[in-house]
Amino acid sequence: MSARVQRRDECTTCGADLHVCKNCRFWDPSYQNECRENGSFYIRDREKANFCMSFEFNATLETDAAEADDARSKLEALFKGLK
Repeated sequence: MSARVQRRDECTTCGADLHVCKNCRFWDPSYQNECRENGSFYIRDREKANFCMSFEFNATLETDAAEADDARSKLEALFKGLK
């Protein structure tokens, strides 16, 4: 994603909030407050838009999704005639 994600930005496909903890490169459920950024505040809902100033969009999420879609397409092509 090339543009900076703003607090009210939403996914154009499903309408989900984008500026959420689970989309941030600092999100890590094994850390205190589930965040690798020092001094982060507790955020109750990790899937709702928030005002975190440390938020940085995790670009690897897009790569992971693209790889999963590619693998799914290959599997569907492999087993296409078995239905």
